[in-house]
Amino acid sequence: MSNENKIKILVVDDSDIIRYSLKNFFSDYNFEVITCTDGLEGIQKVQEHKPSIIFLDLMMPNLDGVRMLQVIKMIEEVKKIPVIVISGNTNRTNVLASIEAGADRVMSKPLQKEIIIKNVTELLGPGFLQKAKKAKTFSSSETEEIKRKLVGLFLKSYQVKKETIIEALEHNDKDSLRFIVHEFKGAGGSIGYPQLTVISGIIEDQLGGTSINWEQIKNMCSQVFKIINEIKDSIPEIEK
Repeated sequence: MSNENKIKILVVDDSDIIRYSLKNFFSDYNFEVITCTDGLEGIQKVQEHKPSIIFLDLMMPNLDGVRMLQVIKMIEEVKKIPVIVISGNTNRTNVLASIEAGADRVMSKPLQKEIIIKNVTELLGPGFLQKAKKAKTFSSSETEEIKRKLVGLFLKSYQVKKETIIEALEHNDKDSLRFIVHEFKGAGGSIGYPQLTVISGIIEDQLGGTSINWEQIKNMCSQVFKIINEIKDSIPEIEK
């Protein structure tokens, strides 16, 4: 099957881990996976490629997922393309906002293979994935290598995000801090460190409250740094 005739899937997410994970998942199929990192670019990619389905993050720079949804649902030639929203915070407010904007499904991070298959099958038909399935399996060493690559992607951008967290704590900047811990919350499960998901989720919830205990937030961010340092120490060759 040529690239021109391949079924196309668009992934719009600013997380390297999510883009890599979905690309890796769909490598089992004869699909072309197109990725981008924000809603503005996502609108362009939708119109250019007209994918069969879109995976869309909620929290992104420049233009968030809900606003991107609202725009593409007004464009006649692409408004019927199914959209699966993926978010690290699938509370009632986010789910309702996504559905009202036009999402067909909402999935929580970290992504689970069975849930991806279920949602894609429901939206595109029971034979969609099966017809495109490749005869491919991963050995245990290949599976471990995939995990190592995900951890590497996470650590590659960590230092910049750590500096942003420190600056946000100095200025009590809850929006910047919440954006990063939201990403850490989704990344924790994907790279195999659920404790990172748990503590990041607690910080995110507290930042969304009406009264913020910044001293407590600082202590929990220190726990986040400690967890990530332990991840770095456990896989030192990634840093070389």
